[in-house]
Amino acid sequence: MKIGELAKRTGLAASRIRFYEACGFIQAVERKANGYRDYPSETVWMLEIVTRAQNAGFSLEEIRHLLPTPQNIWDHGELLKGLKHKVTEIEALQKRLDHNKSQLLVVIETIELGMEGIPCADRPTWILNRMMESVLSPLATTLTPNTSESNSL
Repeated sequence: MKIGELAKRTGLAASRIRFYEACGFIQAVERKANGYRDYPSETVWMLEIVTRAQNAGFSLEEIRHLLPTPQNIWDHGELLKGLKHKVTEIEALQKRLDHNKSQLLVVIETIELGMEGIPCADRPTWILNRMMESVLSPLATTLTPNTSESNSL
Protein backbone atom coordinates (compact mmCIF):
# COMPACT_ATOMS: atom_id res chain seq x y z
CA MET A 1 0.00 0.00 0.00
CA LYS A 2 1.12 3.54 -0.64
CA ILE A 3 1.94 5.93 2.16
CA GLY A 4 -1.33 7.86 1.77
CA GLU A 5 -3.38 4.72 2.37
CA LEU A 6 -1.11 3.72 5.26
CA ALA A 7 -1.59 7.18 6.78
CA LYS A 8 -5.36 6.89 6.41
CA ARG A 9 -5.46 3.41 8.01
CA THR A 10 -3.25 4.38 10.96
CA GLY A 11 -4.31 7.99 11.46
CA LEU A 12 -0.66 9.06 11.26
CA ALA A 13 0.76 11.80 9.08
CA ALA A 14 2.93 10.64 6.20
CA SER A 15 5.84 12.53 7.76
CA ARG A 16 5.41 10.53 10.99
CA ILE A 17 5.42 7.28 9.03
CA ARG A 18 8.63 8.35 7.28
CA PHE A 19 10.09 9.23 10.69
CA TYR A 20 9.29 5.76 12.06
CA GLU A 21 10.78 4.25 8.94
CA ALA A 22 13.97 6.28 9.40
CA CYS A 23 14.11 5.13 13.05
CA GLY A 24 13.87 1.52 11.91
CA PHE A 25 10.48 0.77 13.49
CA ILE A 26 9.04 -0.27 10.16
CA GLN A 27 10.73 -1.95 7.26
CA ALA A 28 12.43 0.50 4.92
CA VAL A 29 10.71 0.42 1.55
CA GLU A 30 12.40 1.08 -1.75
CA ARG A 31 10.72 3.44 -4.17
CA LYS A 32 9.21 1.87 -7.27
CA ALA A 33 10.04 3.11 -10.76
CA ASN A 34 7.10 5.54 -10.50
CA GLY A 35 8.62 7.04 -7.31
CA TYR A 36 6.01 5.61 -4.93
CA ARG A 37 6.75 3.43 -1.94
CA ASP A 38 4.71 0.27 -1.51
CA TYR A 39 4.40 -0.79 2.14
CA PRO A 40 3.51 -4.36 3.15
CA SER A 41 0.24 -4.87 5.09
CA GLU A 42 2.02 -5.80 8.34
CA THR A 43 3.29 -2.21 8.50
CA VAL A 44 -0.16 -1.18 9.83
CA TRP A 45 0.04 -3.35 12.95
CA MET A 46 3.67 -2.38 13.58
CA LEU A 47 2.76 1.32 13.46
CA GLU A 48 -0.18 0.65 15.79
CA ILE A 49 2.14 -1.07 18.28
CA VAL A 50 4.60 1.84 18.19
CA THR A 51 1.93 4.54 18.61
CA ARG A 52 0.13 2.66 21.39
CA ALA A 53 3.42 2.13 23.20
CA GLN A 54 4.20 5.85 22.92
CA ASN A 55 0.73 6.68 24.23
CA ALA A 56 1.40 4.36 27.18
CA GLY A 57 4.51 6.38 28.03
CA PHE A 58 7.28 4.34 26.43
CA SER A 59 10.16 6.26 24.91
CA LEU A 60 11.26 5.44 21.37
CA GLU A 61 14.36 3.73 22.75
CA GLU A 62 12.25 1.58 25.10
CA ILE A 63 9.97 0.66 22.21
CA ARG A 64 12.96 -0.34 20.12
CA HIS A 65 13.87 -2.99 22.71
CA LEU A 66 10.32 -4.34 22.93
CA LEU A 67 9.65 -4.85 19.23
CA PRO A 68 10.32 -8.13 17.44
CA THR A 69 13.61 -8.63 15.70
CA PRO A 70 13.81 -8.14 11.93
CA GLN A 71 13.09 -11.88 11.66
CA ASN A 72 9.73 -11.24 13.45
CA ILE A 73 10.89 -13.04 16.60
CA TRP A 74 9.58 -11.61 19.88
CA ASP A 75 11.77 -11.89 22.97
CA HIS A 76 8.95 -12.61 25.41
CA GLY A 77 11.24 -12.30 28.43
CA GLU A 78 12.41 -8.83 27.41
CA LEU A 79 8.87 -7.83 26.53
CA LEU A 80 7.52 -8.84 29.95
CA LYS A 81 10.48 -7.23 31.71
CA GLY A 82 9.95 -3.97 29.82
CA LEU A 83 6.20 -3.93 30.45
CA LYS A 84 6.61 -4.64 34.18
CA HIS A 85 9.25 -1.94 34.44
CA LYS A 86 6.89 0.58 32.83
CA VAL A 87 4.13 -0.37 35.31
CA THR A 88 6.58 0.28 38.17
CA GLU A 89 7.46 3.68 36.66
CA ILE A 90 3.77 4.55 36.32
CA GLU A 91 3.11 3.59 39.96
CA ALA A 92 5.98 5.83 41.11
CA LEU A 93 4.61 8.66 38.98
CA GLN A 94 1.15 8.15 40.49
CA LYS A 95 2.63 8.46 43.99
CA ARG A 96 4.41 11.69 43.05
CA LEU A 97 1.23 13.05 41.48
CA ASP A 98 -0.81 12.13 44.57
CA HIS A 99 1.73 13.95 46.75
CA ASN A 100 1.68 17.00 44.47
CA LYS A 101 -2.11 16.97 44.48
CA SER A 102 -2.30 16.86 48.27
CA GLN A 103 0.10 19.79 48.55
CA LEU A 104 -1.91 21.82 46.05
CA LEU A 105 -5.10 21.04 47.97
CA VAL A 106 -3.45 22.38 51.13
CA VAL A 107 -2.53 25.59 49.32
CA ILE A 108 -6.08 25.92 47.97
CA GLU A 109 -7.57 25.30 51.41
CA THR A 110 -5.16 27.79 52.97
CA ILE A 111 -6.05 30.47 50.46
CA GLU A 112 -9.78 29.77 50.73
CA LEU A 113 -9.66 30.00 54.54
CA GLY A 114 -8.46 33.50 54.05
CA MET A 115 -5.34 35.34 54.92
CA GLU A 116 -6.89 38.52 56.30
CA GLY A 117 -4.64 40.18 58.77
CA ILE A 118 -1.50 38.63 57.30
CA PRO A 119 0.69 41.15 55.46
CA CYS A 120 1.24 40.37 51.77
CA ALA A 121 4.98 39.90 52.32
CA ASP A 122 4.31 37.21 54.95
CA ARG A 123 1.72 35.24 52.98
CA PRO A 124 4.12 32.99 51.01
CA THR A 125 5.86 31.95 54.23
CA TRP A 126 2.51 31.36 55.91
CA ILE A 127 1.36 29.13 53.04
CA LEU A 128 4.65 27.21 53.02
CA ASN A 129 4.37 26.65 56.77
CA ARG A 130 0.86 25.25 56.27
CA MET A 131 2.18 22.93 53.59
CA MET A 132 4.96 21.73 55.91
CA GLU A 133 2.44 21.17 58.70
CA SER A 134 0.31 19.04 56.40
CA VAL A 135 3.33 16.95 55.46
CA LEU A 136 4.60 16.60 59.03
CA SER A 137 1.29 16.06 60.83
CA PRO A 138 0.64 12.56 59.37
CA LEU A 139 4.25 11.69 60.17
CA ALA A 140 3.89 12.98 63.74
CA THR A 141 0.77 10.88 64.36
CA THR A 142 2.59 7.74 63.24
CA LEU A 143 5.58 8.53 65.45
CA THR A 144 3.66 9.67 68.56
CA PRO A 145 2.23 6.86 70.67
CA ASN A 146 -1.48 7.02 71.41
CA THR A 147 -1.70 8.30 75.02
CA SER A 148 -4.89 6.38 75.78
CA GLU A 149 -3.16 3.14 74.83
CA SER A 150 -0.06 4.10 76.85
CA ASN A 151 -2.16 4.82 79.94
CA SER A 152 -3.97 1.49 79.76
CA LEU A 153 -0.71 -0.47 79.98
